[in-house]
Amino acid sequence: MRDARYDVIIIGAGHNGLVCGAYLARAGQKVLVLERRPLIGGACVTEEVWPGYKVSTAAYVMALLQPKVILDLELARYGYEILKPPPMFQPFPDGRSLTFFDEEDRTCAEIAKFSKKDAAAYPEYRRYMRRLAPIMREIIWDTPFNVSSNPRDLLSAARFLWGKRGYVGDFYQLYDLLTLSAHDVLSHWFENDAIRAALGFYATGGGGSASLRSPGTGYVLLRPLVRDHETAAGGWGFVRGGMGAISGAIAASGKAHGMEVRTDAEVASILVENGRAAGVVLASGETLRAGRVAANASARTTFTRLLDARHVPAEVTQSVQNLRARGSVYKVHLALDALPRFSAFDPAAAGFPYPAQVRIGPSVDYLEQSFDPAKYGDYARHPFMVAMTPTVLDETLAPPGRHFMSIMAGHAPYDLKGGWTDAAREAIGDAVVDTLETYAPGFKALVRERHIYSPADLERVFDLPGGHVHHAEISADQMFMRRPAPGYADYRTPVPGLYLCGASVHPGGGVTGVPGHNAAREILRDAKRR
Repeated sequence: MRDARYDVIIIGAGHNGLVCGAYLARAGQKVLVLERRPLIGGACVTEEVWPGYKVSTAAYVMALLQPKVILDLELARYGYEILKPPPMFQPFPDGRSLTFFDEEDRTCAEIAKFSKKDAAAYPEYRRYMRRLAPIMREIIWDTPFNVSSNPRDLLSAARFLWGKRGYVGDFYQLYDLLTLSAHDVLSHWFENDAIRAALGFYATGGGGSASLRSPGTGYVLLRPLVRDHETAAGGWGFVRGGMGAISGAIAASGKAHGMEVRTDAEVASILVENGRAAGVVLASGETLRAGRVAANASARTTFTRLLDARHVPAEVTQSVQNLRARGSVYKVHLALDALPRFSAFDPAAAGFPYPAQVRIGPSVDYLEQSFDPAKYGDYARHPFMVAMTPTVLDETLAPPGRHFMSIMAGHAPYDLKGGWTDAAREAIGDAVVDTLETYAPGFKALVRERHIYSPADLERVFDLPGGHVHHAEISADQMFMRRPAPGYADYRTPVPGLYLCGASVHPGGGVTGVPGHNAAREILRDAKRR
C-alpha cells in the first residue's frame, strides 16, 4: 500500500479531470489523477483501432475547448496544435450542395441557391445569435447557485442576478432559445426546408432523446458560439495527432507542476471517514488517501456505484437516477483504401480540393425520420451523420497513402430491441455505408475495415450514462442550478470534501474544459476557507 497522502485525488483522466488536476497542481496542490483504462483522455482520446490507424473514437473535432484553458495551461507548449479543416460540405440527393464558409458573403451565396430570401436573412440571424452569445460565454464560468433559504445561497443568487442585469433586455430571446424547438426558432428566420435542416442539424445530434422539433432544442443553435474563435488561442478544427493530443497536452501541463497520473487504476469506492471524503479504494484493494476527492466520473457512477448509499440522501440519488440520459448517436470508423468522391462536390467551384467534413441530413423530415425509430427501440435505416476525414490534413494518423473516416451518426437507441449484438452493430454500420454510397458512388468498395461504437459501447467504454455523450440531456430542466441535482449544482456533493468535475455538472458535455476549471476553482476556495 502506498503511504503517500495527496491534497486531491481525481477519479478519471478524461479531459475535464486532467484540467481540474492541472489547475490544482499549478496552485501548489499535490494531485493524483486515476484512470481505469490503460490510456488517458476519457472520451477525448486517440486509439489505434487498426495497426497504424490512430482514430479519435469518441470526440472527433475541437470546437469548444475554451481559449482561457488553452492559454492558462500553455497547451501549445505541450503539443497542442489545431489544423484548420476545409469548410463544412453538405450534399443533397438532387445533386445540389451547401458549403458553410468562414466568409459570410460566400455562405450567403450558397444559401441563395436554395432561397434568396433566406440568403438575405442569414446575416441578420447571425447578428441576432452573436448578440446573445456573450451571456452564454459568461454563464459557463459561473458557479451555479443553489435555491434555498440559506443566507449563503441567497447571497450567491443575488450576486448572480445582479451580475447579469445588463442582459435583461435579451431575456425573452434567451427564454425562447431555452424553451422553443430549434425548428420553431429557425422558422422565424428562414423559409426553405433545406436551410432549416442545415442550420438546425446539430439540434438533432446532441446525443440523446431530442429532435429538431423537440421543445428546448433552440439552445443548441447558440452552443457553437459559446467559444470565441477570434482569440490568441486560435480557432477550431482537427487536432494534430487526434483528440487524444488535447488530453496529452493537458496532462503534460499538469505533470510539469507535479501532477501524477496513473492508468490501469480503477476506483472501486470512495473512502468516507467521519462524514468526509478521505480518499479512494482501488479495485486492486489499494487504499489512497487525500484531503479531497474530485470525480470526473459521471454523477450516476459516483453516487450509485462509488459511494455507499448511506452517504447520499435518497432524494439526491433519485434525482441523479432520473436524469434523462438515453443516448441515440453512435460512432462508425472506416479505414479506406482511397478518398471517396462525392458526386455533388466540385473542387473548382468550391475553391478547396476535398470535403474533409461532410454532413448528411437533407431535410427536416429526413432528420425527424432518422430520430423516429429510436423512440420504438429500432435504428434508422437512413441515418443523419457528420463524417470527418482528418487524414486529409494529418498524415500521421494513418499508414502512407491510407485514410479513415470518423462518423457520428444517428439515431439508434441505447436500449435497442434484441440488444446490441455484433450483428446489430454491423447493421448500423451497413446503414451508414449504404447512405454514403448514395452520395459517393463506389464508396463501399473503398472500405477496408470497420470499427463501431453503439450507444451501449459508449457507456461501457467511456462511462457515458445511457451512452449519452453529455452524461445527460442539456435542456432547460437539466441545466445550471438543476445539474446534476437540486441543491448540488455548485460542484460540491452531499459528502464534504467530494466534488464533481465532469460533464455531469455545469455547463455540461463537449470538450470545453470548463467543468474541470470551475471545479478546481471551488476546491481551492474551500481549501482556503478550511
